Amino acid sequence: MGKFRQMKIKELNDTANAMMSKGLLAMDESIATCNRRFADLGIPQTEEYRRNYRELLVTTPDLGSCISGAILSDETIHQHKSDGTSFVEVLVKSGIIPGIKVDKSAKDMAGFPGEKITTGLDGLRERLKEYYSLGARFAKWRAVIKIGDGIPTKGCIESNTNSLARYAALCQEAGLVPMVEPEVLMDGTHTIERCASVTEEVHRSLFRQLYEQRVNLQGIILKPNMILSGKDCPVQVNDDTIAKATIDCLLRSVPAAVPGIVFLSGGQPSKKATSRLNAMHSKDRPPIPWLLTFSFSRAIEYPAIEIWGGNKDNIDATQKALYHRACCDNAARRGEYNVDMENE
Repeated sequence: MGKFRQMKIKELNDTANAMMSKGLLAMDESIATCNRRFADLGIPQTEEYRRNYRELLVTTPDLGSCISGAILSDETIHQHKSDGTSFVEVLVKSGIIPGIKVDKSAKDMAGFPGEKITTGLDGLRERLKEYYSLGARFAKWRAVIKIGDGIPTKGCIESNTNSLARYAALCQEAGLVPMVEPEVLMDGTHTIERCASVTEEVHRSLFRQLYEQRVNLQGIILKPNMILSGKDCPVQVNDDTIAKATIDCLLRSVPAAVPGIVFLSGGQPSKKATSRLNAMHSKDRPPIPWLLTFSFSRAIEYPAIEIWGGNKDNIDATQKALYHRACCDNAARRGEYNVDMENE
């Protein structure tokens, strides 16, 4: 039994390291979120248009040169190209590891006004087995932590990190690398110092819960927020300050056993998310024990979806825009991005 577990952990660690070789595309928007984005751009909110959009994403030429993993939704992992080829098969042939979002979204937390708890643990073991059989090799669960007057509370933080840890244990049992995403939201007027303090508290709680749930840290990926001022804070700092604050927070709160950290964009403008990731790879930064890369959604997709607009005549330009953004982000994870790339 011990030898079998060691083999499983090695497989999980190998997958995690492969995921960190480039960056990740988070194309796991829920149906409701995808429809809202379509509505804003005048695109019909139907399953066929969602399928068409995701087909153009996964068939983008050379995407695998910049992207090592793609997070899918339940709808997307069951979808196929117009010729009948499954999206999972398309990704695998491109050298991209398929993943799956498995949480059931955040709901109001009873007794905790203004705070959320992520749902989806009921029946998760069975769903993970199905997703593995469909070709997924990693999963994602997102917890939402809001900063405000008197929040987040300890009760909210511990409830969410406990759910993340229980999810992670079930993933490893099923042979899937768990991506744990404790997102401290940008919404609010809080300072960068407040964001750092809350994020560190959340990470400490998360890793304590992961340890208690017997999750092997060598077989997980952490997907955190960058350390930022609230978007309505009157004091906004530069990219180097954000990079330093983010690295310092991670060094204080994330064990070295974790193989990799993938940043969410969290609503940052595309170019800002890229330049801030790039700043974290400055030669002036202290040595760090993990690989750092990106797991962006809007920051990669939004320039492309605006070009597409639901029009099949725009597919080529849309894919070029998506690939360009992915290339910029892939350069940033190596510290090789510069603004001149935006004009290429």
